Amino acid sequence: MKKEIVVFTNGCFDILHVGHVRFLKFCAAQGDKLIVGLNSDESVTRLKGQFRPINNQEDRKKMLTLINVGVTNVVFFDENTPLRLIKKIRPDILVKGSDWEGNVVGQEFIESYGGKVILYRHSSEHSTSKIIEKVRKEYGKLSKTSL
Repeated sequence: MKKEIVVFTNGCFDILHVGHVRFLKFCAAQGDKLIVGLNSDESVTRLKGQFRPINNQEDRKKMLTLINVGVTNVVFFDENTPLRLIKKIRPDILVKGSDWEGNVVGQEFIESYGGKVILYRHSSEHSTSKIIEKVRKEYGKLSKTSL
């Protein structure tokens, strides 16, 4: 019987956008099961600031499972990094965006048992921070009736 290949990735996934969808589809295509480590609300606030997350962790989890891109399971973590979760899951493959190159949390651990890390080359055109900044910038120009 063939062993299922478990893929892991993680993130805040606060405001889902096309970049997230493409990334998750890529992750899912790397194996048989895709487990997403999702930063808890408290973790997002520590990492991104007092006004984040925009969407609470339960809503973010629902979105990740409902968009039909191959996510098998979503697991919350409260720490700033997913290392404890990675050690518990022991995925065969860890996928991160190329912006994490040289600083992938868990890489040494995963490679120690023969797993591999794949870096996804993504466009910097899409980001939650850019969406939030655009809303902040443009909101002052909008009247309540134009919304």
